[in-house]
Amino acid sequence: MKIHLVTPAKKNDRNGNRTSALRWAKLLQQQGHKVQVGSEYNDEAVDLLIALHAFRSAKAIDRYKTLYPQGPLVVALGGTDVNTYLKTDPEVTLKSMQLADVLICLHDLIAFELPFELRSKLRVIYQSADSLFQKLKPRSRTFDVCVIGNLRIEKDPFRTAMAAMLLPAHSKIRVIHFGKAASPQWRLLVQQHLENSPRYVWQGEVPRWRVRRELARTRLMVISSNQEGGANVVSEALVAGVPILASKISGNVGLLGVDYPGYFPVGDERALAKLLYRAETDAAFLSELKSYCAQLELKFTAEFESLAWQSLLSEFQ
Repeated sequence: MKIHLVTPAKKNDRNGNRTSALRWAKLLQQQGHKVQVGSEYNDEAVDLLIALHAFRSAKAIDRYKTLYPQGPLVVALGGTDVNTYLKTDPEVTLKSMQLADVLICLHDLIAFELPFELRSKLRVIYQSADSLFQKLKPRSRTFDVCVIGNLRIEKDPFRTAMAAMLLPAHSKIRVIHFGKAASPQWRLLVQQHLENSPRYVWQGEVPRWRVRRELARTRLMVISSNQEGGANVVSEALVAGVPILASKISGNVGLLGVDYPGYFPVGDERALAKLLYRAETDAAFLSELKSYCAQLELKFTAEFESLAWQSLLSEFQ
């Protein structure tokens, strides 16, 4: 098939949208499809258009369906589509969803957030990650906790740094944060947290290999977002064998399961601090987290994601 994949992420972006687009393109090319990735639709006739984000790619979706009303269309829903734009810009967002033949969601609970008539279009495709090349070798002098995510309101990016400030003085926990500060305001906030918390280390935006190297040296990953569509950093941690502490939102519960023992309430640094300290001091609890994560690892592999795409594309062949 000749496939055009539209993503709102620009060519040099290192965010989750760009990562997903390039990974999907690679998987589809390995299956023998011809795939073009771009931030705009170029009016070309294709066998299938895949658009990341109902709202942010609405212009491309509308243009494609105007030129080719019967053209097959898959729309991958972002977290902001469901949690934000469906409420703030419902006309545009719903139109993109209604035009789609298939809606891709990245976790198990998105269906409950959508109008009933759209739910039959949903297909779940879990985002995959590659195994680490090196074995896990956590640092011994510190109990390192990794936070991976650009500095955005949706990510609640400093919640782990705030939690670390509440830990006992003898704790060895150190928070290492990878993520881009895209504005002077965010850089100012970073500086304030660096000054206030000796446990907090900010590395800024770095190549993916640096993040993966850090995962091999860390004890935990924290995802503290107040909304997610199914974060790829969860996949990265699971496949790396790094246990997770997660805010209890549908985007995390839809990946980790309702019984996962590592949840804390959104925006609650005190609850997170308790979980961090428990993971540091209670070997049985940390082992329980690892066991849960190990049971989930298989469905976040590239092989599993590739099979999901094969199944989806068979609907158009």
